[in-house]
Amino acid sequence: MKYFFNVLFLTGIFFSSFAQNNNGYWQQEVDYKMNVQMDVKTFQYKGTQELKYTNNSPDTLNKVFYHLYFNAFQPGSEMDVRSRTIEDPDSRVMDRISKLSPSEIGYIKPTLFTQDGVAANYTIKGTVMQVMLNNPILPGESTVFNMEWDAQVPLQIRRSGRDSSENVALTMTQWYPKLAEYDFEGWHADPYIAREFHGVWGDFDVTITIDADYTIGGTGYLQNPAEVGHGYTLPGQKWMKPKKGKYTWHFLAPDVHDFAWAADNEYIHDTYPGPNGVTLHFFYKNDPEIAENWKNLQPKTAELMEFFNEQIGQYPYEQYSVIQGGDGGMEYAMSTMITGKREFGSLVGVTAHELAHSWFQFVLATNESKHEWMDEGFTSYISDEAMNYVMKENKPNPHAGSYRSYLYMATSGAEQPLTTHADRYASNRSYGINAYSKGSVFLTQLGYIIGPENLSKTLKRYYSDFKFKHPTPNDFIRTAEKVSGFELDWYLTDWAQTTNTIDYGIKSVESQGENTKVTLERIGLMPMPIDLYVTYEDGTQELFYIPLRMMWGEKPNPFTDLNRTVLEDWAWAYPTYIFEIKNGKKVKNMMIDATRRMADINQENNLYEKQ
Repeated sequence: MKYFFNVLFLTGIFFSSFAQNNNGYWQQEVDYKMNVQMDVKTFQYKGTQELKYTNNSPDTLNKVFYHLYFNAFQPGSEMDVRSRTIEDPDSRVMDRISKLSPSEIGYIKPTLFTQDGVAANYTIKGTVMQVMLNNPILPGESTVFNMEWDAQVPLQIRRSGRDSSENVALTMTQWYPKLAEYDFEGWHADPYIAREFHGVWGDFDVTITIDADYTIGGTGYLQNPAEVGHGYTLPGQKWMKPKKGKYTWHFLAPDVHDFAWAADNEYIHDTYPGPNGVTLHFFYKNDPEIAENWKNLQPKTAELMEFFNEQIGQYPYEQYSVIQGGDGGMEYAMSTMITGKREFGSLVGVTAHELAHSWFQFVLATNESKHEWMDEGFTSYISDEAMNYVMKENKPNPHAGSYRSYLYMATSGAEQPLTTHADRYASNRSYGINAYSKGSVFLTQLGYIIGPENLSKTLKRYYSDFKFKHPTPNDFIRTAEKVSGFELDWYLTDWAQTTNTIDYGIKSVESQGENTKVTLERIGLMPMPIDLYVTYEDGTQELFYIPLRMMWGEKPNPFTDLNRTVLEDWAWAYPTYIFEIKNGKKVKNMMIDATRRMADINQENNLYEKQ
């Protein structure tokens, strides 16, 4: 039988895809000047770094921490051992790190460190370096750190590396000594085991010297396009140098918290106009098998950026680079590294996801180690919406896959709460479903609770209020409260801090003369408001809306051409809810949440059909 909710979609009713004022807020500031000398034969390089660090915190700092990410790619590292002992290792990693030879491993070895010109003591353990300061940094003061280091680019295994599976020479991500973030929670000097990153905003001034036949793409604005050429020359400019020897590339990147680049001697470099004057750069191997897809990707990327600008807020930089490199798809400042040998739909899809990270991971920049679901989940939500629009997929619920994954995990007995540190999940599967799927459902389901228009307004205000501020989950839910007028702390608590599940059911439907008595029950521990859709025997339909008492609000009718009756609110502690339909009509069927936006773990008891 075709239930009435199918009719709702067929008749064109659908959810729109558009969807702290902290007086004591502060954040640290870094300004990097780095110079790199790359040897493409040995994949070794030397680097120098001058870092001005400004302590905007109310605390006196006696030490600082740096990340040395390349040290993870050595036999016996934490990343190696974790991959060999977790129940479902990443297929890209497995035991590959343990088998690296001395010429294939990665490392960053500081050879000099000074604070304001005076040598300081440091200790390295794995991928983290601790520096005990000669002079504490007082609140409001700045200091200058200088470092020299030797490094080797590891064989491509995870995110960074050389000689990728698609023969990209250099994917230079997590490649430099990076100062750890210090915020209201203290230092975030997490070892690099598997997951993602958290960084300090600042300005980067980077020069890279490399063989002249290599093209570089990545973060920042190239300052010497006429000197290096390689597709960067501006209209009317001439390439100043012949193609021999080495070039030094000079990039500036303002207001970013990371710097990434890739280089290859077979890159094609195309540019394409993006919205609002943004220049889109595309770097891909000179391979006839992929060239057409990469050409067709360019206007789609511009469409995707326009969609995100409209649905979240304006992209704040002047360029964005899509680069063939890495081991899948990974976002960085003003750029992404993606594998390029894909079907066209997959190529657009991975670009949509990684580009969307520019808003959530790079401009909002929640701590991904602690709140990975706010980055990956929100990105999954908006990129699914974008693909549905840009690729004209016309899915009634573009997030159905996220719901399926979440429901699988919620009923598996292996779910962990979203408050789990990203490195401490029992399995890669549970991390992936939580970060991507449950995080995406958080937003879609919030639209069910407060209405899709309020969700759309919430996303835009959240971005406007918290860009460049490292927001927390509470910042987001407070934004949603301000937009909607609802009380929503219960939603953040149950969904993110527990593994409580949603399970509501239609317990009984009884005819009582001209009236119908309906009894609903709450079986799961997590509270929710209820949309109950009723079809009568005469073919008419009606929506009964039962607000949740603790949310102190009523969402707008999501389907304006469907009559809605607002009933008395339901207090969570009451396991059952009884009401009567008194319009004299006979009920044919009814269903809780016909839109399937509420993540009910047992939807079989959501449907009543008159026998």
